[in-house]
Amino acid sequence: MKTLVKGLNANAKNVHNRTALHYAVAGKNKEAVQLLLQRRVKVDQKDKYGVAPIHLAAWFGSLEILKLLVQAGAEHKVENEEGLNIMHCAAINNHTEIVEYIINDLQMKELDKDDQSGHRAFALAAKHGCVEMLEMLMEPYKMATVKPNKRGDTPLHLAASNGHLDAIQLLLQSFDTRDEVNMDGETALYQAADNGQEECVLALLEAGCDPDILTMAKCSALHPVSERGDTSIVQILLEYKAFTDFQNQHLAAPLHLAVKNSHIPVIHSLLDAGCNINVTDKRSRTAMHLAAELARIEVVEMLLKAGLDLTLQDRQGKTALGTAARADEVIIVDMIIKAERYYAWKTANPELNESVHSEYPLTFKLDHRFGTRQLRSMAWRLAYKLLKPGDWKRLAEHWGFTKDQVSAIEEQWTGQHSYQEHGNRMLLIWLHGEELAQKSPAKELYQGLILTGNTKAADKIRTEAVTASKKSCSIS
Repeated sequence: MKTLVKGLNANAKNVHNRTALHYAVAGKNKEAVQLLLQRRVKVDQKDKYGVAPIHLAAWFGSLEILKLLVQAGAEHKVENEEGLNIMHCAAINNHTEIVEYIINDLQMKELDKDDQSGHRAFALAAKHGCVEMLEMLMEPYKMATVKPNKRGDTPLHLAASNGHLDAIQLLLQSFDTRDEVNMDGETALYQAADNGQEECVLALLEAGCDPDILTMAKCSALHPVSERGDTSIVQILLEYKAFTDFQNQHLAAPLHLAVKNSHIPVIHSLLDAGCNINVTDKRSRTAMHLAAELARIEVVEMLLKAGLDLTLQDRQGKTALGTAARADEVIIVDMIIKAERYYAWKTANPELNESVHSEYPLTFKLDHRFGTRQLRSMAWRLAYKLLKPGDWKRLAEHWGFTKDQVSAIEEQWTGQHSYQEHGNRMLLIWLHGEELAQKSPAKELYQGLILTGNTKAADKIRTEAVTASKKSCSIS
């Protein structure tokens, strides 16, 4: 090592303007540092980021090397590009012995100053979760401060956004700091939620932080976690009575964001908490409009079961049904029509509401059950083999389908024989309602065909029903 130093330029720089002294200090190589200092290297040489060797000694907690640099005349107050001095570097990395040396031996308490972002040593210690440093700066040095940085973030913000639970608890116990907002209107609780820091969110709520303070973008803490699908934090916020229906600057509520991203557990939690399922965004869209347009079948099912208002229109005058039809989402169209017809029947028959789902759980999805296969086969044969163009519409009108429902079914055009698919879909929707109402579909279908002038089809259906019944009896 000594031979190498003698033959080389000890102050040579690499592409980052770093000298051998930088690397010796960063590597905590005391012997190399001593040899270089004997060669009278420049102790205050900065790299391209403004970092001097004394910064590195403080950063890596090398007290003995720091003392060697000081003895060699290194500038104590030197700052890097970010305005960090040796006290900042030590605070970031929890090197309490370095800070003790700076204050007690160097008598340079004045190094406790703002960096370029407005952070003092205490704030940087909070940002990096350095609890021992925080405690020491509070007692005995009286250097604690909850002063915000240039963005308005307090030490509590910095600890919360970075998930430092111990630091948060210390700050909450030591200072009356809770709901301060930064320049974006964000509280420490909001930042903890936004960054997915579940334990920190819970600690802040337990300390009395308000979950309903809105940011400048009019977001509550529920907005980012609902959009991200962070069910655990959503549930914690709801347990602490966070308001579910704040609308951000785009008038999107947490439910809109959860639906848009298909976060089913979050949607379930929001619905259970009693959120307004009919809240509309800046384009007057409900969550159902979004789900219909995006073809989220599971989400549509959840929303339909929650009993939302399907008559609401967006700015283009489209209901959720119209939105699904425009998007050519056939399955969604049929699900919505089933729901519309079910809720209309439920309103007209309130006395039957208690027992209606005892045998058949409520669902608006396609029916693939073995027990309904025969009825579904009958509907298919009727639509594809027996009904003529226009017949299905007369049946639909007889059974109380609205014009909008018929139009939505008819919107999907697949060719000259589209009426067959339209008729089959209409019949399956009708069968869904008949089953929920616990009626006899075969009898109702026969009567409907007779009343709409389809006597031939009615006789054919009755014959098939009788034949099927006889087969069933002979098998049994």
